[in-house]
Amino acid sequence: MFAIIRGLLLLTTTLAVMSPHEIFQPVKSVAPKPVFASNQMEYYWTSDEVGYIRPGFHITVESVTVNADSKVEAVLSFTDDFNQPLDRAGQVTPGPLSLSFIVAWYDGSARQYTDYSTRPETDPATGITENQATSDSHGVLTDLDLGRAKWVSSVVIPADLAGRTHTLAIYATRSLTDIIGKDYYANTEYDFRPDGGTVTEQWAAFANATCNNCHHLLGAHGGSRQDIKLCVTCHSPQTVDAETGNTVNFKVMIHKIHMGASLPSVLAGTPYEIIGYQNSVNDYSDVIFPQDIRNCATCHQPSAVEGDIWMTRPNRVACGSCHDDVNFATGVNHPGGPQADDSACAACHAPQGEQEFDASITGAHTIPTKSKQLKGLVMTILNVTNAVPGDRPVVTFALTNGDNSPVTPSSLASLNIILGGPTTDYAYEFSESAVSAAVNADNSATYTFTGTLPADATGTWTFSADAYRNVTINNGTATGLAVRECAFNPIYDVSLIQGQVPVPRREVVQLANCNVCHDQLALHGGQRLNVKECLICHNPNADDSSQRPAGQLPAQTIHFKFMIHRLHTGRDLEEDYTIYGYRGSVNNFNDVRYPGDLRKCNACHVGNSYTVPLPDGVLPTPTPRDWYPLMQPTAAACLACHSGQDAAAHAYTMTAPFGEACEVCHGNDADFSVDKVHAR
Repeated sequence: MFAIIRGLLLLTTTLAVMSPHEIFQPVKSVAPKPVFASNQMEYYWTSDEVGYIRPGFHITVESVTVNADSKVEAVLSFTDDFNQPLDRAGQVTPGPLSLSFIVAWYDGSARQYTDYSTRPETDPATGITENQATSDSHGVLTDLDLGRAKWVSSVVIPADLAGRTHTLAIYATRSLTDIIGKDYYANTEYDFRPDGGTVTEQWAAFANATCNNCHHLLGAHGGSRQDIKLCVTCHSPQTVDAETGNTVNFKVMIHKIHMGASLPSVLAGTPYEIIGYQNSVNDYSDVIFPQDIRNCATCHQPSAVEGDIWMTRPNRVACGSCHDDVNFATGVNHPGGPQADDSACAACHAPQGEQEFDASITGAHTIPTKSKQLKGLVMTILNVTNAVPGDRPVVTFALTNGDNSPVTPSSLASLNIILGGPTTDYAYEFSESAVSAAVNADNSATYTFTGTLPADATGTWTFSADAYRNVTINNGTATGLAVRECAFNPIYDVSLIQGQVPVPRREVVQLANCNVCHDQLALHGGQRLNVKECLICHNPNADDSSQRPAGQLPAQTIHFKFMIHRLHTGRDLEEDYTIYGYRGSVNNFNDVRYPGDLRKCNACHVGNSYTVPLPDGVLPTPTPRDWYPLMQPTAAACLACHSGQDAAAHAYTMTAPFGEACEVCHGNDADFSVDKVHAR
């Protein structure tokens, strides 16, 4: 945050260059501070700071015409978050504005743009030169008055394209890094026809909100390109990376980036790279899409105007970007043989066929665990008795298909009942197989544990279960497809104190938040579907010692809050985070690319569950492989992301044998509250 004194000094300098008319612009008509959210740095500014900076940056295209020279003329206005005018030079209002303009025409039949402005790019190693779409850097921008300007392109619109849809796309930056530590960006796109006719063809395949579900705020090329429609005006077939020969056509590049490690070409040994600005090497070969890649509708959402384009307009370029081992020219790996153009694609690849796994688009992208052939396995815990310290609990449960018809435990491939407690913070868990549970007259089943609850157990304990059966479904082959059909993990809380109402574990994250990116969280062979069950096993005392080789000790913690923070921090970690899993599998997470902004804690967390202080009874986390061997509850959460030595030293010095002092500085009303230090 900038200091008030600095703001006043800058304001004094600004007033010295302002005319009397400009000084009395209505800069004080600023909305109250609550217009900002607590995850925005502006929320914490004083009224004077807000009034001086005038946060935000928006561009409005007032009009677009084509002049007598066949050049594009656009009248623009620049405003802040309060709809007040911004000075392009950054003298009347702080932060100069820099704008870039793209003029491109749109071919609705091919769903592709062609940018009028290009620049050559030469590979220094081979001397090969390729064209790159770029902005119109030779247009003229003239101020009309405060917050308004006219731009005239250097691009000349050909007469034969006057009847086609054109888009004026603008990306711009309001430079304030030296004052507030960040810049503001603005993107806008304006469709028009040079002949003045009605625009009937428009690109509308995606909405920004779709990408921002996972990316939070998509910002490419340093952050200034945030609108997908702006991206596609440059990322068209005319743009090729000279160094690699890879096209950066949006429909190819985006599919390939999200396929990443699963691309046939990458699996065969060819990395997928794009050489970017100043010869930066962008290798996407290790990108792992956080859900089944066949979920095409995750990005192509039905709510978009052209949300169905993925299944209604099959073409070689889009389909071949994921299936990049298919050679349409020769027919290699394409059952339909060679294809010279796209005219025959829809003949075989209709939007939807008569059955799953056929050649239709939706059929070919059928996800086995979502197959309609599955009956739907449901497990419900009906009752728990004898939940007494030192004794053996008795669990009554029901197994059914989706139509409520009964399923016997013995028909399942696996059925384990899990218990853990107490819910103040799970410290103990164990499970037993219940496939042999006795079936009752009402088709419910009862299982009595062979193990006992700890003699000193108290509070509320949680019962859950993993249940699955192996099913073979028809996928059009002679052998069929083997699928593991899993039941959603039930949760049943029981108080061990006679007459006391069970107290569920506090809710920190919601499964729905996980599934925004993961679609259907399914771990350990697909049988762990409920994050509430994950917490039972991944408790503060859990580690990988049962799988880690003796020569690789000490063990690594797998405490949920530590593990999940570390997994999602991935590439930004300053410490190694490797877990030894089932059958000794080695799982290193330092290469994970989190697609969002790690400061957005509420992307996963419920309410303010990420703030301090934590509730009483929360346990410390043993961390023998980290900077110090036992992290107190708050430190374990924070140092899981902030994994460097400096952060660890800070947390360690703020820790006493009887507790932590984190709340003093990082409490909700403190100067360095969690919300404030994560504000963007």
